[in-house]
Amino acid sequence: MSLRGFHPVIERWFAERLGRPTPAQQRGWEAIRAGRDTLIAAPTGSGKTLAAFLIALDDLLGESLAGTLSEETRVVYVSPLKALSTDVHRNLAEPRREIRRLAEEMGFGAPRLTAAVRSGDTPAAERAAMLKSPPHILVTTPESLYLLLTAERSREMLRSVRTVIVDEIHAVIESRRGAHLALSLERLAHVARQPVQRIGLSATVEPIEQAASWLVGTVHRSPPAIIDEGHRRHLDLALELPKSPLEAVMAGEVWTEIYDRLAELIRAHRTTLVFVNTRRLAERVARHLAERVGEDVVTAHHGSLAKETRLDAEERLKGGKLRALVATASLELGIDIGHVDLVCQLGSPRRISTFLQRVGRAGHTVAGTPKGRLFPLSRDELVESTALLRAVGQGTLDRLIVREQPLDVVAQQIVAETACEDWPVEGLFELVRRTYPYRHLGRAEFDSVVQMLASGFATRRGRRAALIHHDGVNGRVRGRRGARLLAITSGGAIPDTADYRVVLEPDGTFLGTEAWCAWKTPAANHPAFPSGWVRLPRGAPSSRWPSRTCARSSTSGSPTGAAPFAGSRVSSVNPLARPWPRASWWTTSPRHAGSSARSRRRKRWWPSGSSTSRAACSS
Repeated sequence: MSLRGFHPVIERWFAERLGRPTPAQQRGWEAIRAGRDTLIAAPTGSGKTLAAFLIALDDLLGESLAGTLSEETRVVYVSPLKALSTDVHRNLAEPRREIRRLAEEMGFGAPRLTAAVRSGDTPAAERAAMLKSPPHILVTTPESLYLLLTAERSREMLRSVRTVIVDEIHAVIESRRGAHLALSLERLAHVARQPVQRIGLSATVEPIEQAASWLVGTVHRSPPAIIDEGHRRHLDLALELPKSPLEAVMAGEVWTEIYDRLAELIRAHRTTLVFVNTRRLAERVARHLAERVGEDVVTAHHGSLAKETRLDAEERLKGGKLRALVATASLELGIDIGHVDLVCQLGSPRRISTFLQRVGRAGHTVAGTPKGRLFPLSRDELVESTALLRAVGQGTLDRLIVREQPLDVVAQQIVAETACEDWPVEGLFELVRRTYPYRHLGRAEFDSVVQMLASGFATRRGRRAALIHHDGVNGRVRGRRGARLLAITSGGAIPDTADYRVVLEPDGTFLGTEAWCAWKTPAANHPAFPSGWVRLPRGAPSSRWPSRTCARSSTSGSPTGAAPFAGSRVSSVNPLARPWPRASWWTTSPRHAGSSARSRRRKRWWPSGSSTSRAACSS
């Protein structure tokens, strides 16, 4: 459809600001205006996000000028990254200001269109404010959407939603996080008083039909409109090799050659984005490049940094104050960071779609040409990188592999939903089956999850930790006391491998974020850890910490080793068993290890008789 179908204010704003719409926008507007669920797949920089938003902005503008727009949430935008959510919210502010100015100039009055962002970075005051005055457009993340659907007041705010936009759909669809989001979308459809139109956006996805099925579900929905503009565009790609031969492990002199080559490329371009695969490498590369290019023009960007630090780096890059930014996947998706001339990838990104996304950050405009340089870091990566560039040249994409029916995720969502309202077991089963990841879920498997949640798990003191009431006679379930709090504080399906603060007690020194483990460090050998024991987040220990060995015990009681409590794994019996946030960070001295009474007090929140695996690591 042409711009003539929009309000004159929107038509004038788009023509003056952006010119002619792209084919993806024209085809997307036609399907969205018809009320169809829509998946738009187009190359990076083709205006997909605006294609999804503009119809909603047009409808909101018309109602606002007519005086019929009430203070309620109409559009929910879901992004897999907090940084991308904040960026989209910021980029919506300027169009709304310009549309308001044009409406006043053209004599239509002053429309009031509101938007707000709800993520883990949102201050408590802003969260409370949006509950009192719901925004017309709500920008959020999959985990925050789950929380909004579970908390009582925010759940009521979502009853007026008419459109949900899922951006960068390829980034979540293959993981447990994707199954979690699919269930949240069905819960949103249940909560809303009217049918919710679903719009998905993706730059690289194959097969696209499977992504469309994931977006809309499998039961009682019409086939979605698929707008496939392809993913291929002209790219300037090359392989960068050091002068020294690559080995199985990078030598120090080879790293020096790579740093020197990176510095040379940075000086030859106005703005360069360097992608790495780990946060540790991001900090190290940023330090070496700063020594060569300048401390004030190079910095790092990754998820372990504070919100203010990340935003400052993005604004400095967008304002032209940085020559280079070293980032992980935190800048991989469509965040607006201004014009980027060159993207360098250190090491193989492991996936074709990831490489295309990262290179697409350069020349991120409709007419721009992405420019990327790939640096293999070993002989194996050289072979992989060669195959990667060949696949890109042939237009090949990674094939989607959707995670099928993870039961721990559905257990979490069952507790969250039944904590909000009573459900018939049959109705809850049908809601789960409507999602694509659970389309083949059997009734016996579902009933076993419900029974586990209703009966808890066995300990030496009897059964405990039942989370829902199951009325087998009438076939209904409802949440127990405290189930809502548990669902809110333990929600989400992001792998527990990072994003945890490591704090040294008792002085409260912040060490950074790291994988999760607890291990012993003798004070004589490591004066930085005078308490002797350090409690770290869950996951694989990092190689930058002192060496240690791990021993595990699958039986109940004290874990192997001297620490009163050290690490945990999700119980195979209870998928919701995980540490409470209030007990996330503590350390204790080895002298307390022999005090069983104190040990029980310090780990009371974890069932002492459970069969949960525990790990203790000691140097």
